[in-house]
Amino acid sequence: MLRRRHNDGKVVKITIDGEAVDARAGESVAAAVLAHASGATRTTPVSGAPRASYCMMGVCFECLMEIDGEPNRQGCMVRVEEGMSVRRQQGARDMERAS
Repeated sequence: MLRRRHNDGKVVKITIDGEAVDARAGESVAAAVLAHASGATRTTPVSGAPRASYCMMGVCFECLMEIDGEPNRQGCMVRVEEGMSVRRQQGARDMERAS
């Protein structure tokens, strides 16, 4: 598990896979998940192997998660908000198809 270096005391409550956790106000969803949930942010569509955030700046797409019911969100690019619901993404998610 990753450890944070300092704490300014500002906390928001979010849920990760249904578990209520405290996250630091202003941190990314990916950082909150890495700090609270065994490191993996998703599993691969082919083998189901666990994957974790890598670049933390929106380039690698390893941090795809379901955030507030919306799949395929880059957790490193979204800031935590009070009451947010986060689910680690399992395999591939259906993409909406244009008609």
